[in-house]
Amino acid sequence: MSQQAHETNEPETPYLDFQGTTPYEDYVQADVLTHLQHTRSDDPGEMVFLVTTQVMELWFTVIVHEWETAARSLRADDVPTAVAALKRSVRELDALNASWRPLAQLTPAQFNSYRSALGEGSGFQSAMYRRMEFLLGEKSSSMLVPHRGAPRVYAELEKALEEPSLYDEVLRLLARRGHAVPQTVLERDVALRYEPSPEVEAVWTALYAGDESDELARLGEALTDVAELVWRWRNDHLVATRRAMGAKTGTGGSAGVAWLEKRVQKNVFPELWTARSHV
Repeated sequence: MSQQAHETNEPETPYLDFQGTTPYEDYVQADVLTHLQHTRSDDPGEMVFLVTTQVMELWFTVIVHEWETAARSLRADDVPTAVAALKRSVRELDALNASWRPLAQLTPAQFNSYRSALGEGSGFQSAMYRRMEFLLGEKSSSMLVPHRGAPRVYAELEKALEEPSLYDEVLRLLARRGHAVPQTVLERDVALRYEPSPEVEAVWTALYAGDESDELARLGEALTDVAELVWRWRNDHLVATRRAMGAKTGTGGSAGVAWLEKRVQKNVFPELWTARSHV
């Protein structure tokens, strides 16, 4: 084989000579991400706990972006774009839920070896997770209190509290499409937790009893996929916490397992679940 033919068959060598940082680093900022880990104990297991928690925060951020995209699209009567965002968030919720796996086998002794390093810190204080909950209709002004010392975060949460949730936008869309969503639901104070409505249940019952390929029925199923994975997230959190610390008081003074057990019992988008009993 000639030298020219040999060179032709050789794979091209990647360009390696950059001035300053690489384009990859400029875009991803990996150097920033991989130097955000500052453990507070000598226990090697703390690094796993810290990185896993940071990964969860990144997934919260992506999911909030998807649900805000879906809410804006519903306001604009663009159901396909909203459904696409919801479907992406389902895959992202799968990845988020898998984040429990590195922590799910923690024994009490392993967790206690670095638990004191958390001090009063608790996942309950996550502002981005709170934005997720607000988008799901789980509103409570008291949840802003822990963030009073961080003006930007507080302002973002206050804005999210006072805006319609994702489900509020869904119900407003149903009303615009001619479905009998009550005015009391449409005009409710969106800064309060959403409460189930028999009339809304009847709307979903009618939609599910009709054409399964209907755009609004498909929207309902996309929302149900989201709701199911939110329930799985809460349940996996409960199991991991129960395994690591039993029924002890949680970090940051939370009720720990008792609080998580209450959360697991609640469904988001409640009428999408109860309507199925009437179809």
